Amino acid sequence: MIVCPNCNHQNPEGAIQCEACYTPLPAMVNCPNCGASVQADASFCGQCGFNLKSASPTPVGVASSPVAAAPAAIDLPDLPDLVPPDPLLVPEPIAPPPLPDPVPIVPPTAPSPVAEEETPVPVPAAAPVAKGGLEPTTQLQQQTARLLHVQTNTAIELPQGISVIHIGKPNDRIPPDIDVSGFPNSEIVSRIHADVRIEVDAFYIEDVGSSNGTYVNNMPLSIGNRHRLRPGDRIALGKGDKVTFLFQLS
Repeated sequence: MIVCPNCNHQNPEGAIQCEACYTPLPAMVNCPNCGASVQADASFCGQCGFNLKSASPTPVGVASSPVAAAPAAIDLPDLPDLVPPDPLLVPEPIAPPPLPDPVPIVPPTAPSPVAEEETPVPVPAAAPVAKGGLEPTTQLQQQTARLLHVQTNTAIELPQGISVIHIGKPNDRIPPDIDVSGFPNSEIVSRIHADVRIEVDAFYIEDVGSSNGTYVNNMPLSIGNRHRLRPGDRIALGKGDKVTFLFQLS
């Protein structure tokens, strides 16, 4: 069955547009590793995690041609001979300006004695020193990002110190940094599903070729595009809003 990305209607194999809303359906191919049906633009198989970009799968319902048609020759017009550019002129070095004459140093004269008692100069109080003899330092507060699982009210803090955080289920190719296999309805989540990228102080999410897609605020996130996350954004892994997270910052 081919699921419509617009209305989630299940269409028969080989359909090119949705029977319910007439939306063009994505092309489907068979995984050359396990034979599962996946979208033609997917990067990895949602069932076995096979890298689909390293193979050339055949779309479902389309027979491969044994002989590819040779491209037709194109006659190009004769181009004129290129004229070499003029040589670059090396600028003459600029002489540094002359140094000023040295100023003679006059030794200071001894101060004359003062009959009256001089008024002491107040000495500023020393800055407070922290316990242990170390001066207090100001620590910069770093933002902590987390994903709150809506169905179980479970908070997952995003790992710090890495720029790409993988979301999915255990596999032999790209182990997930956030494993969702223990959550309810995790069977709709691909083993290699989505990535969260951290750039300076911004967080971005992108789908990496999952079988059931990634949705941000109920809108599908197309493969190759990424969305900048803001506090309160709703992230659904797969259709039906069954595995849902809220993005939070503190």
